[in-house]
Amino acid sequence: MEKLQMRRCSSVEWKPSPVLALTSSFDGSQVAAVRQDGMLEIWLVAPGSVGWHCQLTIQGDPVARVSSVVWCRPTSEKERFGRLLSSSLDGSVLEWDISSLTQHKILDCVAGSIFQMALEPNQNSVSSNSRQFANGHVSTQSDVHSESESSNIDNDDDSDDETCSTYVGATYQRLAMACGDGSVRLYNVPDSDALNYLRSFPRVSGKMLSVTWSNDAKFIFSGSSDGLIRCWDVRSFHEKYRITAGLGGVGSGPELCIWSLLSLRCGTLVSGDSTGSIQFWDAHHGTLVQAHRHHKGDVLALATDPNHKRVFSAGSDGQVILYKLSKEDTSAEETSKWAYVKYIRAHTHDIRALTMAVPICREDASIDEGKAAKIRKKDKPIEYSYHKWSHLGVPMLISAGDDAKLFAYSAMEFTNFAPHDICPAPQRPLVNLANQSASDGTGSIMLIEQSTRLDVKLRENVSGHAKRTPNQLTHLVQLKSEGSRRIICSALSGDGTYIAYSHDLRPRLFELRCQSKGGHNNKGMWSLKKLELPKGLPSACCMVFSVDSLNLIIGGRDRKIYVVDVRKSEIIGTFDLQRKAIDMDSTVSESPATKMFTSYDGQWLAATNCFGDVYVFNLETQRQHWYVHRLNEAALTAGGFVPGNSNVLVVTTSGNEVYVLDVEAKQMGEWSRRHTRHLPRSFREFPGEVIGLAFPPCLSYAHSVIVYSSRAMCFIDFSVPVVPDKDEITNLELSLDKFGTTKPGKVKLERKRRRNNLNIDEGSRQCKKNFDFCAFEHPVLFVSHLPEGSLFILEKRWMDVVKTCEALPVDRHVYGT
Repeated sequence: MEKLQMRRCSSVEWKPSPVLALTSSFDGSQVAAVRQDGMLEIWLVAPGSVGWHCQLTIQGDPVARVSSVVWCRPTSEKERFGRLLSSSLDGSVLEWDISSLTQHKILDCVAGSIFQMALEPNQNSVSSNSRQFANGHVSTQSDVHSESESSNIDNDDDSDDETCSTYVGATYQRLAMACGDGSVRLYNVPDSDALNYLRSFPRVSGKMLSVTWSNDAKFIFSGSSDGLIRCWDVRSFHEKYRITAGLGGVGSGPELCIWSLLSLRCGTLVSGDSTGSIQFWDAHHGTLVQAHRHHKGDVLALATDPNHKRVFSAGSDGQVILYKLSKEDTSAEETSKWAYVKYIRAHTHDIRALTMAVPICREDASIDEGKAAKIRKKDKPIEYSYHKWSHLGVPMLISAGDDAKLFAYSAMEFTNFAPHDICPAPQRPLVNLANQSASDGTGSIMLIEQSTRLDVKLRENVSGHAKRTPNQLTHLVQLKSEGSRRIICSALSGDGTYIAYSHDLRPRLFELRCQSKGGHNNKGMWSLKKLELPKGLPSACCMVFSVDSLNLIIGGRDRKIYVVDVRKSEIIGTFDLQRKAIDMDSTVSESPATKMFTSYDGQWLAATNCFGDVYVFNLETQRQHWYVHRLNEAALTAGGFVPGNSNVLVVTTSGNEVYVLDVEAKQMGEWSRRHTRHLPRSFREFPGEVIGLAFPPCLSYAHSVIVYSSRAMCFIDFSVPVVPDKDEITNLELSLDKFGTTKPGKVKLERKRRRNNLNIDEGSRQCKKNFDFCAFEHPVLFVSHLPEGSLFILEKRWMDVVKTCEALPVDRHVYGT
């Protein structure tokens, strides 16, 4: 890859949306983030810096500004997810359907704005031996054991901490809402349909801004815009006491707002307000225990670890601060105090939300086809070669805010390790590049998908050896979404003639035309002609054109795939997502297709859902050909058919694994059977989530691919054996020495045999370098091979993206200015 000429370009707009609210699933393995533009993202929590994956996105209403989001517990063991609800400042409550990737309203405006919601805490939790969830679904293994990392928890923590796990209750969970009319309203959350209204607490002056439950669910605490904290008895619906939340308990003033509340198991209530104060209160009597003022702006979010002995606060100054419970021995009695420990500033703007998550996703190496993976036991130590600050089963803190970033912190070792940037390129623009050049050969058509528009540009061909051209993209035409609706997906035909997109109502199709002036198409007038699509097509989650550009393939929200003839405007084929090709009557009601890939000979169509299931269809016979269950229980991040062999499908997973599938033979490819479990450590530590594959157009490199993330790319040649890293060879030799030092000759022969089996020879290592890496200086949005033999890289400086965010609310002095 060193000899490959790279053409870099940065002329693209990129403005990600701020994150307004965060919440974790009932088991802590997933994090839901709601953005200001109405987009919901669900992230799989990974142990350490590798494996974080945005499992799915759901487009919501961009007008309704979300104020909070909660994730209810499942009400039965068969239910995969609990209900995911969000409140808005317009007073409505919306539900996010993970199965159909849709949003619908379950409560209209009844009490003005809803500023915050709080779920009743779980009172009954099953033991830690309950079925664990991996990749957002119940594990199919019946003997899965949860892994313990208690050795990493500080020794001063008590051993009676509670473990949050799958909860199955006979009664509905209750939901408390802090409303703008000064009331706290209580609802029951049933299994489905609308919320059941129970009762409202007495209305007070000002607006209710925050709400939380006591751990025994007997009391509700609320904070208002008049600077008061109130304790409500859930049984009698009467006010038990009220607290004046001014610093030190002296007056509140009309401008003091209680933005966040947190109830701890030790009987302490924590509050954060608009003065930047963090106050610890005795929840039983309402008296002040301790006060801190280390924030330089409003405190907008609070969180605690599962032991309830560490409290984290964040706000408009971009800081995340840790307070730790410490016990002091006095002559009279032992007292507890909350000590300020440290702050970390990873965000450049406001931090809107905090949540606690627990990684329980599988981290095993990929398994051979037909063999079950070995489950690690508790008594078997686990060595993590690619991270030190996070482990399976150990909680981590997640923060998000106005800079659109999500960061993960070690909850137990907050002061020892730097936070991890979960999404270095949030909401990056989606890019499609036509395989063929424009009619005059001056360049290729490129489609850039923004939130509410599509930018059609011309990538000009560059001759010579210049590595960078200031302006390689020429703007041709812009297509705005119908009614300024959020675009869910888009597609560009291989010849650059057709453009399609879909919003939450229906898909749209257009033809790109050019009226030349003087024989130069790039200087002509470009226009888009709207084409009719068959009526009744549902909103699409993904779409792709066939190789010949004659058919548009739509993955609908109704869990079906439609093949549309763009010239005749008629549906010529319909597929259902099925587990088995022979069982045509059993449709999987799990999730719609979120990614699709077509082979270069036009025969195969591969579709995958957000959980990692792969469905392969034969477009010639109009039948499903193959079903592939989740590869190593991981989600698929990218994929594509090899240009030189249309029967070979290459996919990557969230666990940094590469699989080569033989579609025609319905089996794992020879390369995967031999090497997937022995990929180099450098690739297992691949920085960032894989977002795409770039296949070379020339046949001389038909067995190679470039795998890229927003941070780096890696060249893989499937015709070259996989060579383990040097440290892995050293560990192998050390393990062979354990056979016995009294027989060095036998050890030497065994070592030589093992080296031969691993295809390690110095000649091949020097001649052919496989898994060649190249790190990016700036976040990369798109990588593709060009017909002239070079590599096109679309990048953007993150500091240029940050400049598009809103102005900082807190002034910070920069020394030397």
